Amino acid sequence: MSSVKLQVSSPDTFSERSYDLTITIEKLKHKLETATGIPPDSQLLTLCRSESDPTVIRQLDDDTKALGFYSPENGMLIKVSDKDPSKSMTGQYTDVSQVEKFEMTPEEYERRQDTVMAYKKAHKMGRFAPAAEHPPATPPVAPSHHIVVGSRCEVDLSGGEGLIKRGTVRFVGSTQFGKTGGEWIGVEYDEPVGKNDGSVEGVRYFTCTPKHGGFVRPDKVKVGDFPEEELEVEEM
Repeated sequence: MSSVKLQVSSPDTFSERSYDLTITIEKLKHKLETATGIPPDSQLLTLCRSESDPTVIRQLDDDTKALGFYSPENGMLIKVSDKDPSKSMTGQYTDVSQVEKFEMTPEEYERRQDTVMAYKKAHKMGRFAPAAEHPPATPPVAPSHHIVVGSRCEVDLSGGEGLIKRGTVRFVGSTQFGKTGGEWIGVEYDEPVGKNDGSVEGVRYFTCTPKHGGFVRPDKVKVGDFPEEELEVEEM
């Protein structure tokens, strides 16, 4: 293995990138500056198991060593800490503690006429709608008999707007989430466009890298001989 796919996190960013195992830690820091905004001399690099399991494996503290010296594996996490936030202004876009908050009592909110609640009242929407005589029918779910675990697939993530992502079917069946029932398709995406690692609300349906898992209805899935989408490997 000449390269490794790693997660990279900092106080303001998260990404997934591929790096050559022969790159030195010094050169790696320069590449990480473009991803995190933290200058190389302010970086403190920690190799962890993953984003979901932040167990520390080693500190990448020798700039002369190659990345491969620390034996990183695909899916592991490099946590980039900032030793001198004054240089990079780390956290300035995520720290909202100094932002003045606008507060309003429930009574004041109900008296206003320019709110979502006022609009719903006027148009009898949501909880202000008249009670229906009959409960709405459960929306139909497309049959999924042609979708089997292990199939390569394309998933429409845009509702018809052209955002199609590829992956592998890892689960077919009913779940403990979703109020309307029916079947769900669990997909392991080739790219980190998912919302989970195959588990939802504490229930595991399959296992994959964090942010690569997702669940969609069968009508969003098209199975076929779709090759795996490759992430671009950064050059030294």
